[in-house]
Amino acid sequence: MTAPAKIPATYADLEAVPPHLVAELLFGNLVTHPRPVPRHGAAGYNLGLELGGPFQRGRGGPGGWIFLPEPELHLGPNVVVPDLAGWKASRLPPAAVEQAFIEVAPDWICEVISPSTEKHDKGEKRQLYALYGIEHLWHLDPRPRTLEVFTRQDKNWLLTHTFLDQDEVRAPPFAEIVFSLGLLWPLDPPSEPTT
Repeated sequence: MTAPAKIPATYADLEAVPPHLVAELLFGNLVTHPRPVPRHGAAGYNLGLELGGPFQRGRGGPGGWIFLPEPELHLGPNVVVPDLAGWKASRLPPAAVEQAFIEVAPDWICEVISPSTEKHDKGEKRQLYALYGIEHLWHLDPRPRTLEVFTRQDKNWLLTHTFLDQDEVRAPPFAEIVFSLGLLWPLDPPSEPTT
């Protein structure tokens, strides 16, 4: 006896999810998780502040980028909601942002890793981002206070940098600036220096 064919989840399934959950469609599967805890949200927000001044507003940097927190991205039949996404402004025409979702793949994505999202962020979502041509992916994890920086090579990811705790960060595609990773952990006490 053969198992019945699985019917892929639809956008209607996604819309039926209660508003207190984040819903995504990954390779035909409906995936939900709770909204981020404050430590997670603070890390992502502060990263946006560090990048937004120099890269979106051109204050102390080159400008020319657009950043959005938690945009709904439609990548083919997949619907993903990364924590942060950035586009070179020249790639994001005004018409692309006149609806509730965006179909233009970003140039950069940052996922803030949490226990409820880690499996998908490091699994299907990372696969999708490579398949749809996103060039840069950052994984920011407030629990061990780390930042992993990936660059796409064909349909795979190359880990190019790992930053820890209070390290000074200079990484593509934002290597024109340096910032302290410690600025992203405002809800944590400073770590003790190692001897």
